[in-house]
Amino acid sequence: MLILTVLKVALKSLLANKLRSFLAVLGIIIGVVAVIAVLALGAGAQQQVLSRITAMGTNLIIVRPAMRGTGGVISGTQQNLTLEDAQALLHETPNVSAVAPVVGGSVQVKYMNRNARVSVNGTNVSYFLARGFAVEKGRAFTDAEAENMARVAVLGPVTAENLFGASDAVGENVKLNGVNFRVLGVLKSKGDQGWYNPDNQVLIPYTTAMKQLFGVDYVREIDLLAADGADMTRMQADATALLRKRHRLQAQTPDDFNIRNQAEMIETMSSVSQTFTFMLGCIAFVSLLVGGIGIMNIMLVTVAERTREIGVRKAIGAKDRDILRQFLLEAILMSALGGILGVGLGTGFAQLVQRFIEYSMIVQPWSVLLALVFSGAVGVFFGYYPARRAAQLNPIDALRYE
Repeated sequence: MLILTVLKVALKSLLANKLRSFLAVLGIIIGVVAVIAVLALGAGAQQQVLSRITAMGTNLIIVRPAMRGTGGVISGTQQNLTLEDAQALLHETPNVSAVAPVVGGSVQVKYMNRNARVSVNGTNVSYFLARGFAVEKGRAFTDAEAENMARVAVLGPVTAENLFGASDAVGENVKLNGVNFRVLGVLKSKGDQGWYNPDNQVLIPYTTAMKQLFGVDYVREIDLLAADGADMTRMQADATALLRKRHRLQAQTPDDFNIRNQAEMIETMSSVSQTFTFMLGCIAFVSLLVGGIGIMNIMLVTVAERTREIGVRKAIGAKDRDILRQFLLEAILMSALGGILGVGLGTGFAQLVQRFIEYSMIVQPWSVLLALVFSGAVGVFFGYYPARRAAQLNPIDALRYE
């Protein structure tokens, strides 16, 4: 019953100075909105980055030639990865379930009076599995077509739309640098990855790309698909040892190739995103601290204004803990009200941003709970000193206060 009485007195005191109480609560509201919005932004960014990386394959190791140059001046990439390297990696590296050699570049693709500059990748059937590509219309080319250097192609959905519009591209012929290719299928959309758009490309057999389109005898990269449950780190080490042996590199000679573990890349990007979110969250929490300072300021003013009231209550028997409880409860009420309103506004803001600018913002339950707990802690922390100061007032001095 005493708690209810104290609560009523606290509410009456806050309502007696509506504008001042509102300004104190506003600081907490802004702080909570900032915390929720920033954490939602970080979670959305992390999800987007991870989804873009995983869209390009998860159990994947990518081998590419190293850069070349002398005296610290880089002049390009080496041309030292061959089809024989790809075959050796497939047959001599444990836990490799598939290998996809890749050769390609940017070419002009044309259909009727429409043309565009797109990325063309020459590869084999394993590339679809390794990179997680699915054919939505038509079919992919076969190993037999790759061995026979068939002039066939699979288009990305953006490329197909740019060339054919709403018409069906399957069965039509397109020109790649003036060479006719028959369209076998259209890939299922993966979405723009930012630095690279897998939906805007053309896939053709690697033999055709090497002999008829680009005229090269080396590959740009070799994709290794790991078997389920394979140790990616061990597999990467085995592939590195095999390629060093094949390229006859001495122990002190650096690798003339680069190997990237997609799983490690996912882990690294996840760690970077979490660090970025943590930093932004710390900055947002500063707003809550500023709001807490505002509450302390308001409570100190309130204690000064109600000094005679405190003296009267103590004179008629109120104990120090009763005064402490009353003023502390007022501070907690302000911070709690600000926290609840801030959660609602912060969640609504995140949804509005996601709807109108199509940027992923994910409000996670733990971030809401964290904002509420921290706002409550701010009320207790910054409200305790003014409440304790009020409780320690001498009743005689308080009654004499003007």
